Amino acid sequence: MNAMLPLPATAVDAATLADTLDGLDIGLYLVAADARLVHANTAGRAILAARDILRDVRGHLVACDGAANHVLQRLFAAPRLAGETAVPMIGADGQRFVAHALPLASEARLYADEACRASAALFVRKVALTIPPCSDVIGQVFRLTPTELRVLLAIVELGSVRDVAAAFGVAGSTIKTHLRRLFEKTGAARQADFVKLVAGYATPLRSTGEPR
Repeated sequence: MNAMLPLPATAVDAATLADTLDGLDIGLYLVAADARLVHANTAGRAILAARDILRDVRGHLVACDGAANHVLQRLFAAPRLAGETAVPMIGADGQRFVAHALPLASEARLYADEACRASAALFVRKVALTIPPCSDVIGQVFRLTPTELRVLLAIVELGSVRDVAAAFGVAGSTIKTHLRRLFEKTGAARQADFVKLVAGYATPLRSTGEPR
């Protein structure tokens, strides 16, 4: 993989910014108009290393899928003019990803040094529901008991009352009782709303246990 240009700033500012970007749980790429890869964070480099949906080809960011790559190259070349800002991609194992492009069109960047001339920031993440590692905050916000919180997360993960009851080793009627309380406390109208609720508390940060 070709070496990428360092982020321009003082040594302290550059280190702080790089450390912040590396703390994100999603892949982040700063890309020039010609698809030259200016910077990638830790999660982004891991995606490139897998060579499943994105690759570094002689210092340029390229999507493995031809159709997705065509859209990305157009976004990089003219990010403000391109119609698409979200690009779906599928890995070899069927795992779905989505890439979101953010135009970087400040006029000041045109007069900056070479490392600053990124035309777009590309954010790439898996399409999946992640149970927040600090899910206790959900319980605090909605004043849930520990059991109610466990039932809420289990419903999101397993889906059906029958499966949750089997996992907890209790009767389905017991889970339904907890569900009624969850509907009252959260204001949800149906079980599908629990998925949206939990997803809203997902963290963008990488797990502290993951290697840097």
